[in-house]
Amino acid sequence: MALLRLFILPIVASGLLAQTPIFPLKDIRPGQHGIGKTVFTGNRLEEFQVEILGVLENLGPKQSVILARLSGGPLEKTGIIQGMSGSPVYIDGKLVGAVALGFSYSKEPIAGIRPIEEMLAVDPAPAPPTTSGSSAPGGLQNIATPVSFSGFTASTLRQFEPQLKKLGFEPVQGVSSGGHLPPKLGDPSLLHPGDMITVQLLSGDMSIGADGTITTIDGNRLFAFGHQFLSVGNTDLPFARAEVITVLPNLANSFKISSAREWMGSITQDRSTSIFGELGRRAKTVPLSVSVHGVRHAPSSYYMQMVADRVLSPLILQMAVYSALDATERTVGLGSFTVRGSIKFENGIPPITLDNTYAGDFSVPALVSNGVATPLGYAMTAGFDALKISSIDISIEASERKRLFQIDQVTANKDAHPGEPIDLTISFTGENGAEMQKTVRYVVPLGTPLGPLQFTVMDASSANMVDYAQVVSNLPKSPQQLVNTVNSLHINTNAYLRVWRNEAAYQAQGADLPDPPPSLALVLAKTQGAPALNLFSQGSTVTEIPVSLGDFVVTGSKSIQVEVKE
Repeated sequence: MALLRLFILPIVASGLLAQTPIFPLKDIRPGQHGIGKTVFTGNRLEEFQVEILGVLENLGPKQSVILARLSGGPLEKTGIIQGMSGSPVYIDGKLVGAVALGFSYSKEPIAGIRPIEEMLAVDPAPAPPTTSGSSAPGGLQNIATPVSFSGFTASTLRQFEPQLKKLGFEPVQGVSSGGHLPPKLGDPSLLHPGDMITVQLLSGDMSIGADGTITTIDGNRLFAFGHQFLSVGNTDLPFARAEVITVLPNLANSFKISSAREWMGSITQDRSTSIFGELGRRAKTVPLSVSVHGVRHAPSSYYMQMVADRVLSPLILQMAVYSALDATERTVGLGSFTVRGSIKFENGIPPITLDNTYAGDFSVPALVSNGVATPLGYAMTAGFDALKISSIDISIEASERKRLFQIDQVTANKDAHPGEPIDLTISFTGENGAEMQKTVRYVVPLGTPLGPLQFTVMDASSANMVDYAQVVSNLPKSPQQLVNTVNSLHINTNAYLRVWRNEAAYQAQGADLPDPPPSLALVLAKTQGAPALNLFSQGSTVTEIPVSLGDFVVTGSKSIQVEVKE
């Protein structure tokens, strides 16, 4: 298949070069004049003027940029506009390339034009990732992709703005109306070079759309943006035809305010010099539902369609959950949230079960949204093609009570003796002087070596961190094993009593192998390094006993050492 793609993709580019009049980069000279096409209002294509200033060669790896001064339309007031990335430029009726780069805080609309030859050079191997905001000497950088958010709270964008900007996105709230688009695909003949499209990452009660402009169309093939979106190579992102409501001049970055109108196809490749899409192709999306039941508002439910992308989907899910909580419950102050739901897969693979409770004083919704998104991120980056998500359903119960107990101390009633029980009392403290005690009986196994035996009571986060190193070093061998690993994570409403001792321990095929025979230990030591000798290894754990506190979250950790005597 890889060999087949190696031959097919250059043929696609050759076909476009044959059918589209091209003004080659080698013929570009300073002082030449041309025109560009884009949409400033509605869906009406308008021309702007282009004066060639020169060519910056090898600005990127085997990449050159045509430097030009733009004029006409609103450009004198706005400068280069976010959303016009991909706007085609022509000289003598021949396609030169796409407006793709600009200078931050420039007093003139001077742009970098991506040569069309580079955009059409479809490479079967994804180009090395580059950041949209990365700049060349002098400040020339890819025009930031304006990403419009509708249905999200303002504090959600503030909370996640750093992550969005690391992806090269320029988040803008409430300047798009993606919403629920008609399910039927639109007429491809409505799209032309210079028209605006929105790569719709989320649609429905909350929507996220990344705006850009079409550079060229050949049959059902479409090139746009003139730079990468995320530079992830092969992808499957739905895009819609968009109309421009207006252009907003801004001292930092002017941008188009747009509205998605109808689905048109799917972006199937995302490379450093452009994005490539197919008209009439329906992208795979994941149904996402989030409901919140609380004390401040009536139950609220949100229904959306989310892209199935290993980079974007976990972040989008995290933002949707945070916004749903922020819109209905307070995000600062005391609070508790119980999450139940599932991440379902195709191909008969069992679902990941979401069942946990979070409580605290500050930013608890951030803990909730991260706790929901982490399993999805782990599943999507595990590298199993069979793990195709079919749907995500989340229900959240909110309370303004801080249902939380802290581990205060752990005590033992006597020394330990092989074959005999030992009672351990765990004390917890909570708000307003509340106290709780739990007693756990542990029978010391016959044959237990004499000497110190450690007892540690910890919360779920600590217990998960203890196991994390083992999970990372022993990657799942199948989708089923991955799901089992996620579903076996500790829950916050339990304390976990771990009985352990310092002894050599290894792992084999993901399972603990304590105290192996000397000959086997030599073999394992060569492949796994030094044996584990402390608490932060499952191999040193004798047993683990969960201690439930009902619907109260547990925090903290305490340890004692008990001597095993004859």
